[in-house]
Amino acid sequence: MLALSAEGVLPKADYAIFADTGWEPATVYEHLDRLETEIARPAGIPVLRVSAGNIRDDALDPNHRFASMPLYILNQDGKQGMTRRQCTGEYKIKPIKKKVRELLGYPYPQRIPKDAFVEQWIGISTDEFHRAKDADVRYMKNVHPLIEMGWSRSDCTHYLASLGLADTPKSSCLVCPFHSNAQWRQIRDTSPEEWQDVVEFDAAIRKGNARANTAGKKLLGQAFLHRSRVPLSEAPINHVTAAERAALQSEPADVYELEHGVADGCSPWACRGEVDAPAQDDFGLTS
Repeated sequence: MLALSAEGVLPKADYAIFADTGWEPATVYEHLDRLETEIARPAGIPVLRVSAGNIRDDALDPNHRFASMPLYILNQDGKQGMTRRQCTGEYKIKPIKKKVRELLGYPYPQRIPKDAFVEQWIGISTDEFHRAKDADVRYMKNVHPLIEMGWSRSDCTHYLASLGLADTPKSSCLVCPFHSNAQWRQIRDTSPEEWQDVVEFDAAIRKGNARANTAGKKLLGQAFLHRSRVPLSEAPINHVTAAERAALQSEPADVYELEHGVADGCSPWACRGEVDAPAQDDFGLTS
């Protein structure tokens, strides 16, 4: 959408906002720098980077309130579950809303007049039109330009390729439990330092987040980053799933995404993970 706005296909955006969790792949930050330098700045579109902290450091800090990731849980009785997914709301949506309030001139806790609002573009394509929803606050009006243009995900990847941006990575935390096997392989095979980091983090959160443990609210089971519920270093990430095999029979653009592990990502209002996963309390995960 930024490129379409810069080219005049879409109206000129006033701002582009990137919510930084503090622990994205290096390729995401490199790509963001490139977008800002080559596309946004020449078009006069400011790129604003907002953050609620470093999600990695917060999870391991016993003194910090932590918004839980959707970790895979294996209980003592063998039952499986997942912890609640709060990270998108805390590390993506809240800092964006805070910045929008500032841009409108009504930072929290000021009351925002009914006639003061921003038009917020959300990059959902026609493939996922069911994710297009209204904002939950009056001062933000959600608009979905790609759907209005009739663009599919394939149209988007072809357009990016035409701009020399075929290698556009998906924005998501390095340790997002919703990573596909392809994404885990991408980290392992191309970035040894980042792979070591996520393997160590996976081991560190085995008993849940640090603050809950310090407060005596330990998990009754064990937490894992991979859906197999075994340590990430042992997880079957070399397994090619049915979804991956199907993508291999799809268009070249989709095959590129599959091979480079960018099929999934974390968009503030369109997380492509398992948003309907069971909540923590459904499995009695805390004492």
